[in-house]
Amino acid sequence: MAGTGGASQGASTTSGAGVTTGTTGSGGQEPTGATTGSGGAGTGTSSSTTATSSSSSGGGGSPDPGFQPCPETGACKILPLGDSITFGLGFDGGYRVELFHLAQQDDHEITFTGTQQMNGPAMVDGAPFPRNHEGISGETIEQIANRVPSPALRDMPHIVLLHAGTNDMARSANGANTRLAALLDELIAEAPDALIVVSSIIPLPFAAASVDTFNATIPGLVEERASAGAHIIFADQFTGFPTSELGDQVHPNQAGYARMAGVWYEAIEGYLR
Repeated sequence: MAGTGGASQGASTTSGAGVTTGTTGSGGQEPTGATTGSGGAGTGTSSSTTATSSSSSGGGGSPDPGFQPCPETGACKILPLGDSITFGLGFDGGYRVELFHLAQQDDHEITFTGTQQMNGPAMVDGAPFPRNHEGISGETIEQIANRVPSPALRDMPHIVLLHAGTNDMARSANGANTRLAALLDELIAEAPDALIVVSSIIPLPFAAASVDTFNATIPGLVEERASAGAHIIFADQFTGFPTSELGDQVHPNQAGYARMAGVWYEAIEGYLR
């Protein structure tokens, strides 16, 4: 099981579409039965990914329309929270690269927070890319929860992007929805002024039935908490995600990460300054 910081280990060099292969520290072990994708080297500059990055953000509750988590001036701080898919195995910087591009092209100032090993390109669209995140390979929902509030919320974010549960599907899917509920309650309690965006998990072909069962519970968990006044919304990362965009049947390739970025951006764009 991956520890809180995880020992840095090299990832194998398999490639998805448009991925620069290489090795990078992964911060923990991968799911049982999964093949680790590469975390390509973060070199030089990067423009946007070439894949289409559009999808529906889905429903599941929305905060008070007057709620504004981002500051009037300065960057809106976004915490990418999760496991290796948040880390970006398979494409260096993961969905964060295209998400930053999308915000930049619409003149929204964002940055990423987090305490884990930085990765991603040095530049995107001619601007320094914020390489921070809080994704640790191999971590389950419970292990992610153990990082809340510390160290995950050490630099308090304005927006949290949570994609969690893939490793639970690979190890022990039973009770994953209960564990996710506890994590959501922890985030709401510790970051009451942040917008928490909770997504369904992307496909995991070798545990497809478990993923379907788990994903079906997430909108209800979000709606229940939104109805109680929490600043929480749902983003659908599963619907329309083709398995052809999984570089190793677990982690997205470059096109898959661009698709994820589009879903995240659709969910949060209305809250950005």
